[in-house]
Amino acid sequence: MPTSEAAREPVIAAFRYSGELTQGGWLRGTAPAGAVEAFLGNERLELAEDGTFFAAFDRDEGAEATLRARLEDGRQIIETLVVAPRAWNIEHVNVAKRSGGSSEAWWKKREPEWNAINAAREKNSDSTGWTRDFIWPVTGRISGRFGSQRIYRGETGSYHSGIDIAPGRGTPFVAPADGVVTLAAKTPFSLEGHLIIIDHGQGLNSAFLHSESIAVEEGQVVRQGERLGTVGSSGRATGPHLHWSLKWRDARLDPLLFAGPMR
Repeated sequence: MPTSEAAREPVIAAFRYSGELTQGGWLRGTAPAGAVEAFLGNERLELAEDGTFFAAFDRDEGAEATLRARLEDGRQIIETLVVAPRAWNIEHVNVAKRSGGSSEAWWKKREPEWNAINAAREKNSDSTGWTRDFIWPVTGRISGRFGSQRIYRGETGSYHSGIDIAPGRGTPFVAPADGVVTLAAKTPFSLEGHLIIIDHGQGLNSAFLHSESIAVEEGQVVRQGERLGTVGSSGRATGPHLHWSLKWRDARLDPLLFAGPMR
């Protein structure tokens, strides 16, 4: 009995993924079998040997995003993702926005800090921290939420790029997932103070600002739950707190969507 056309056509697996498909959210997934490359929008994904990957959605991501894979034989698999919008805390204030300008002398000091931060975020280790469920680096009162923003007489200010946790000065904080320390600013930076950046692999990294002390060194491999430093108010801070921010490449992410409700 002859084989039908449908039976001869090879079955091509689809993308498999799970995560938080919302603004500031993320996904972990597996590319279709035989994929030689895969993309989220225009971002080429880093595929592990088993085809797994990490990807994420910026705070201002649009309503849809596209996963695309190219197979060895040239065929493509395309899947459209629905990205849920978020209701950000937007505060309208009846004062003029402060000038963002800075003096040449200030920028002379700031530029090497800025370059060091960018260089640290561009490092990509073989850490598998991105595969783990994240934990809170410290627990305490949340004093600032990701994505909140002020509008000054109609002029938009910058949104809050992380989450602020205020457990009290000197409280130890730990690594939320495995990673490699790519920056440990033991001389405080102008804005961030004592700053730590950890690369979790696949372009995902954490930054911890305003530390009172730092307990790790650049290049050090850290495990989830390992002590990183203590909470403080170094740099530009109104009081002791830990500012934890997450980025995947250029996308800013909501740590709450990684660590879940604080217990």
